[in-house]
Amino acid sequence: MNTRQHAFAILALPTVVTIIIPAIILLSSDVFFLDWWFQLPFFLIPVVIIIGLVITSAGLSLLVITNRLIATIGEGTLAPWAPTSKLVIQGVYAYMRNPMIAGVLTILLGEAIMFGSWGIFLWCLFFMTGNHVYFVFSEELGLIDRFGDEYIEYMRNVPRWIPRTSPWSPSPEMDGTIDT
Repeated sequence: MNTRQHAFAILALPTVVTIIIPAIILLSSDVFFLDWWFQLPFFLIPVVIIIGLVITSAGLSLLVITNRLIATIGEGTLAPWAPTSKLVIQGVYAYMRNPMIAGVLTILLGEAIMFGSWGIFLWCLFFMTGNHVYFVFSEELGLIDRFGDEYIEYMRNVPRWIPRTSPWSPSPEMDGTIDT
């Protein structure tokens, strides 16, 4: 995996989804902060901003962690055009199958709260729905083709979106880095 491919994938995907599109949504709306924000008592507005920042930071942390795992263990990028060559089932991937997208969704939710933007919230829902359809009908089928029974065992034990309460431990034959 080359660093340029990885950087391009990050710029092309999460940057567009979490920065460019939300900025377009905010700049194209009639007001920067939407009506529900102004209905809050003045003293609550900083609290809402802080809550949004905390949620956004949590999502960003998750995105960074998953990208690092994909680059180092998976030896690939987050992009479908330069996928991992090894199945990553360690770290946050032992709790849920799609922590990277969960990180992006968390960032979008935090931004929607921080900016009081129904537009960003709707974008978050649209992005979630689109990814769910993509994972069910395309990506997971491709992962089954690439990694076979190991991925099927992983799917049976690790939920797609809602994290497990404890990490999944694969059978001894699986070491968390299955080669394609």
